Amino acid sequence: MSDIRKTSLKEISDELIAEYGSARGALLPILNRLRTENIAIDANVMTTLAETLQMAPSTIYGVVSFYSFLDSRPKGKHVIRVCRTISCEMAGAQKVASALTSELRTDFGETTSDGLFTLEHTNCLGLCNRAPALLLNETAHTNVDATKIKDLLNANHGTTPVSSN
Repeated sequence: MSDIRKTSLKEISDELIAEYGSARGALLPILNRLRTENIAIDANVMTTLAETLQMAPSTIYGVVSFYSFLDSRPKGKHVIRVCRTISCEMAGAQKVASALTSELRTDFGETTSDGLFTLEHTNCLGLCNRAPALLLNETAHTNVDATKIKDLLNANHGTTPVSSN
């Protein structure tokens, strides 16, 4: 994928269509690729894709707004999604969420000031038998508890501790 700062949205859109095709079924892989390249799927991107794919912009918006993973806001380098289903809640997901907000000093739906971590809630991860669960980028972590959060964050932050609390 080309660097968005060096390539126009039209060129990126054309490049993705060359790779995934222009059929309606290619939309989700194209949007996911944009997400993994950390390109915000904003109104301009959706309009360009709609023109290139010859779809209504509302179709693109409908897909982006339906799937929480395709949020149009920019994300941090690491995205942490904590499951908020009843199984995870009963197993302590709220304590995990509190530990994350405390360690990262940010709220859910936000990105840390250094751009490293974005916190989000998500619905069922399908890991109810090993709750509470979270996704760190694309990796599932199960049986998570608040005491493991600092280690998990530091392992994805480099050698600098996330906080000194």
